[in-house]
Amino acid sequence: MEIDSTPELVSNVYSKIKENIVKYRNVVERPLTLTEKILSGHLYEVPDKTLNGGKDYVFLKPDRVALQDVTGQMVMLQFMQAGLKQSALPTTVHCDHLIRAEVQGDVDMKVSLDENSEVFKFLQSASAKHGCGFWKPGAGIIHQVVLENYAFPGGLMIGTDSHTPNAGGLGMIAVGVGGLDAAETMAGLPWELLYPKKIGVKLTGELNGWTAPKDIILKVAEELTVSGGTNSIVEYFGPGTKSISCTGKATITNMGAEIGATCSIFPYDERMETYLKYTNREKIAELANQNKELLVADPEIESNPEIFFDKVIEINLSTLEPHIVGPHTPDLARTISELGEDVKSNDYIDPISVALIGSCTNSSYEDMSRVASIALQAKEKGIKSKIPLLITPGSEQIRGTIERDGQMDSLKEIGATVLANACGPCIGQWNRPELQNEEKNTIVTTFNRNFPGRNDGHRSTLNFIGSPEMIIALALGGRLSFNPLKDELTASDGTKFKLQPPKPAPEVPESGFMIPEGIYIAPPENSADVEVIIDPNSKRLQLLEPFSKWDGKDFVDLPILVKAKGKCTTDHISPAGAWLSLRGHLDNLSDNMLLGAVNSFNDEVGKGKNILNNQLEGFSNIARQYKEKQMRWVIVGDNNYGEGSSREHAAMSPRYLGCAA
Repeated sequence: MEIDSTPELVSNVYSKIKENIVKYRNVVERPLTLTEKILSGHLYEVPDKTLNGGKDYVFLKPDRVALQDVTGQMVMLQFMQAGLKQSALPTTVHCDHLIRAEVQGDVDMKVSLDENSEVFKFLQSASAKHGCGFWKPGAGIIHQVVLENYAFPGGLMIGTDSHTPNAGGLGMIAVGVGGLDAAETMAGLPWELLYPKKIGVKLTGELNGWTAPKDIILKVAEELTVSGGTNSIVEYFGPGTKSISCTGKATITNMGAEIGATCSIFPYDERMETYLKYTNREKIAELANQNKELLVADPEIESNPEIFFDKVIEINLSTLEPHIVGPHTPDLARTISELGEDVKSNDYIDPISVALIGSCTNSSYEDMSRVASIALQAKEKGIKSKIPLLITPGSEQIRGTIERDGQMDSLKEIGATVLANACGPCIGQWNRPELQNEEKNTIVTTFNRNFPGRNDGHRSTLNFIGSPEMIIALALGGRLSFNPLKDELTASDGTKFKLQPPKPAPEVPESGFMIPEGIYIAPPENSADVEVIIDPNSKRLQLLEPFSKWDGKDFVDLPILVKAKGKCTTDHISPAGAWLSLRGHLDNLSDNMLLGAVNSFNDEVGKGKNILNNQLEGFSNIARQYKEKQMRWVIVGDNNYGEGSSREHAAMSPRYLGCAA
């Protein structure tokens, strides 16, 4: 089985899409959106009726699967129960979530390799055993590596990470799923999906000045809120799409997860063609050009979008201002011009403690080039970042290329520290020894998610999200209320100056990307002699046992373990950070269950009343006592229960400890 998205694989996908589109068009007798073309093209069977978004379920055949090193552990453990030799679909495993961010890239990588060696050995051996490609620690963040190597226009992929939709920047429907969905698909079963509604976002004009692709999705999040895209695919269209680079489009589709969208997608264009060619996929670009009618919506869609979409938003890129969102939610938005007043009226902490640039959302060559151009302005004026500035390259390909082309030096010269090519601070793998207590502090990031405690484990940290351009400007200003559009900085000679908008940056390097070596392991042709490595005494890996079957009887008089107050996301139900190391051991991991949930009865965090002894205890401890006495129990949610990433672990731990509903 070929692991790569080969020209042969892509050609077969296009043939199937073409065949299915003809069938579905005959059924609906109307023009089709791009979303409808790709989804109908991947149906196991084309129905004889129009599919209704949010109501009908469909069975699809994805083209590939991507697993990361935290959620991927459970997928492999589940797949092993199927007793199959190899994955039925091209599958890759990416080691990016278990890499810490503490000192700097090379130092942190060495420590992380030592700390997580048994998990990496398990994933590498399981990948080899079951025919999966394996990307080593340090290769890069899963979504950037997928974009560079595997994503293709018109494809359908699933991944065990909520930001899998990043591949929508290359015209692919890419959906974040739970581990069981991935394991079943790897075993050859159809992937079942609630047929999504369709939200259209029409883009006109062109980005200019300080405005960046990040500002588009921040504006969309403001319009739709964190739940406005639920059970929907967001399809971007209009003349403005052509002015955005492929990686800029990926930034936008990546953060579609923050509005609850199934995924987001852009139509195929010349910017995608350029990216494919510069990432050594010229033949894929040729195939896409030959089949372009499959990879864009029918012309009538753009002319009358209200007829074909459930909701339409229009954004004029020429008048769009830079946005900053946060704290604690990615839909609390305002323009940079309004931020200063917001800081005063809400009593936000104005001095910034740390600025962070990178993550799977914003670590492309274009992003790094844009921030480097601002860093050069600072260097020329003899100033450095006023606060710690941390940079996370998206992949070894990006890191090596910006080191070769000079952007990394420009950033280091103003005081930046370069972290490992991994998720790091974005997902909580960030140690901040300077925070001894829960003192309030402000950070600014280019990340995608800013729930309380997510980045550094401190719920008192306020995370404000913006574009890379805005974040480096704020780092130079040192305060949240700094507005680079009008405020001045002081040069080393005492003169005042204003930062100029970043220069237009190349979306791909003129001399091509640096090609890294030794970071990928292809599966062996014969895996019969490969042994999957799991220490039976491991505290981090545990073979699974099936949950007991429902006996068919109703649940009666169940105690309430918790009634959550406010948001109860996956970060509240199954926090990451230090707990990431236990994602392959369900029993040990379950000790973190509901650790961040706020109890509506007493406002306690992570604690509730144990009806067995009337004591205030941790939720997981209470649940274990109930389980020991064979008592089932329930959780009562409040707002957006289960929003966020790694939803499977947030579902499995309660089920394991006895949750009935």
